[in-house]
Amino acid sequence: MKSQQRIAVIGAGLGGAAAALLLQQAGYNVRVYEQAPEFSRLGAGIHLGPNLMKVMRKVGLEQALRDIGCYPDAWYSREWNTGSVMARIPLGDYAEKRYGAPYLTVHRGDFHALMVDAIAPGTLAFDKNLTHIEDTGSEVVMQFADGSTATADIVIGADGVNSKVRETLLGPELPIYTGFIAHRAVANADTLKYTQDLCCKWWSEDRHMMVYYLDRAKKEIYYVTGVPQDGWDLKHRWLPSDHDEMRAAFAGWHPAVQALIDNTVGVTKWSLLEREPLPLWSRGRMVMLGDACHPMKPHMAQGAAMAIEDAGMLLRCFDEVGLDDFETAFALYQANRSERAGKVQLVSHNNTWLMRDEDPEWCFGYDVFTVPLVEAAAKPDSKAAA
Repeated sequence: MKSQQRIAVIGAGLGGAAAALLLQQAGYNVRVYEQAPEFSRLGAGIHLGPNLMKVMRKVGLEQALRDIGCYPDAWYSREWNTGSVMARIPLGDYAEKRYGAPYLTVHRGDFHALMVDAIAPGTLAFDKNLTHIEDTGSEVVMQFADGSTATADIVIGADGVNSKVRETLLGPELPIYTGFIAHRAVANADTLKYTQDLCCKWWSEDRHMMVYYLDRAKKEIYYVTGVPQDGWDLKHRWLPSDHDEMRAAFAGWHPAVQALIDNTVGVTKWSLLEREPLPLWSRGRMVMLGDACHPMKPHMAQGAAMAIEDAGMLLRCFDEVGLDDFETAFALYQANRSERAGKVQLVSHNNTWLMRDEDPEWCFGYDVFTVPLVEAAAKPDSKAAA
């Protein structure tokens, strides 16, 4: 084992699962604590861009994802009513050759299951809702809602937008409701007369609908929207929606959009939340990744990718510095992730990504394992000590 120091990952979502996989495969001592009692195949899709797929290659899941995912030839942006092409961003073989990995779309549950199943047996604990966490100086003590406790030398907070780790480091603060909701639904492609693209975003001035297939056989088709809505009760992460609400929100839109709505079995609606960039991503023995430190709108389809890239960079920094000097490793990690995550956060907020023809190389071409590392800022007391 590379280090005897105990690493606890709080949350086994996509970022937490990636952190566990990467660190375990590199020989680190990792346990994962997940608040859900179990995982199910939730009805949602996800884009796996080339930058994310390079991490999946590292953990040995690239081929499994190729076997199940859809391989779109292009990302199309279309006018909401006429269907006129606003942009065509080549993907398929072009993306693979230019960016170094494929661009896939898959069912989020299938993707997540592949990662969770690859975590070392006996190291993932379910039904562990973190209620209190304390850095004693020599270790971190975690208390869970079921009355159990655990200790670790280092804790990685991958516990999402309402992170308990973030709250412990920075104090309680609700996330920011952006004024937009996202409807999510899966339709059966066999009964749907949808002849548009494999991956398409429909745009109007104030809302959109992203549509893509979830499987290689093209049996399932998914859509996710961005629709303005005044107010949202933050005690709800999501609520049920229905066909009537969807028809009202997209009245007059292209017949292909209407066909999707008509063939939807069930619809949910989710609040789109953000936070302002955080002043720190770590303190003492605790560090955060993904939505815990940079939640963003899903409008670049890069939120999960940023969390998974974070996990890759944490591995690099641990290998570079060693766990005995974890504070330096954490500083190096933030120095090498904050600018990129902040840029993706901003572009996602503005919702302009691939609306018009543009070069996405800065995003898709990134490789978290080979990008040159920048130095961390000097510790505040370093000059005084000198």
